[in-house]
Amino acid sequence: MRAVFAGLCLSAATLAAAGAPSAQTFGSRSHFTEEGGAAIYASVCAACHMADGRGARGAGAYPSLAQDRDLADLAYPIALLLLGQKAMPGFAHLLSDQQIADVTNYVRTHFGNAYPDRATPAAVAAIAGQPAP
Repeated sequence: MRAVFAGLCLSAATLAAAGAPSAQTFGSRSHFTEEGGAAIYASVCAACHMADGRGARGAGAYPSLAQDRDLADLAYPIALLLLGQKAMPGFAHLLSDQQIADVTNYVRTHFGNAYPDRATPAAVAAIAGQPAP
């Protein structure tokens, strides 16, 4: 496992030295800097949930977001993004309330999903302020 991690670090360092753009961008405070739901999804979510939102199975199970009825409840994807679940980490300290609202709205209106109500930064902050279930 250490060899794999070291290889990934070396690959990232090689790409950075070559001037290649990073797949994930962090600001000075270790936050993702992407703006807009599509950009955040592509950089943060697609590696596990795939570009088409259909998820994957292999070394782990990454749930499909395509036509996902669980996304109908606006609070559900917001809480998952904030707190994480199972192998998915929480992003409360890596994404702003605006970014979480944007990516929530993106997944709820793409991949065969068409949920009309919209997440807002205020809704994210309200859910973030609630105790964990």
